Amino acid sequence: MSDYLLLFVVGLVAGAINAAAGGGSFITFPAFIYVGVPPIQANASSTVALFPGSLTSAWKFKEYIRPFPGVSMLAMILLTFLGGCSGALLLLYTPANNFNQVVPWLLLIGSLAFAFGRQTGNWLRARVHISAVVVLLGQFLLGIYGGYFGGAVGIMMMAVWSLFGLSDIKVINANKTLFVSIANAIAVLLFIMAGKVYWLPTSIMLVATSAGGYWGALYTKRLDPEKLRTGIIVFNFLITAAFFVKIYLG
Repeated sequence: MSDYLLLFVVGLVAGAINAAAGGGSFITFPAFIYVGVPPIQANASSTVALFPGSLTSAWKFKEYIRPFPGVSMLAMILLTFLGGCSGALLLLYTPANNFNQVVPWLLLIGSLAFAFGRQTGNWLRARVHISAVVVLLGQFLLGIYGGYFGGAVGIMMMAVWSLFGLSDIKVINANKTLFVSIANAIAVLLFIMAGKVYWLPTSIMLVATSAGGYWGALYTKRLDPEKLRTGIIVFNFLITAAFFVKIYLG
């Protein structure tokens, strides 16, 4: 019962974090590991559990969703969907031992993207002109990462989009919730079909992330974004360090 309560609370927080700043998978994935779900199944279950929260957030932000200047919205959607499918299939065919070894590095990539993606995007945008083709290619690769693991994929998307000159934070955040949902949609279907989802803990967290995603989207304007980001960054690196210790020193 204590494990189920933990999953519910984590789901509430993760759904709200995803809506407000992104990075919810950094707490859902370790939570599934903590209650005894194997890593690949934990990643699949985390993706399924977070999916409804992403949908509710996207619905709350729908008025701010806008096409990208000079880039086909349909092309962005299709490439994100295809990338998500490729990433999910890659995960399903990754041996469990190999995935265990790569998890800390995926967490590290996500942590660095969350911590420094915005600054890096601003620095590059001032020096490099990014074409529409590069943005579409980047979106496809982000879709693959989202389907395979997904940690901080929303932050990575926002960093890439900032390179292209998209600067309205409301539009960026709204588009993030939409495209993360698209990348995860096919992954969710494939994980379910492959039988990789632990349904009892996933169902508990799924309900919680839906409520948390709605609440996070509704009240995100009342939060101090910098303090929230700082807290998430510290937590991300602590979780990453814990996985490095567990996999390589444990």
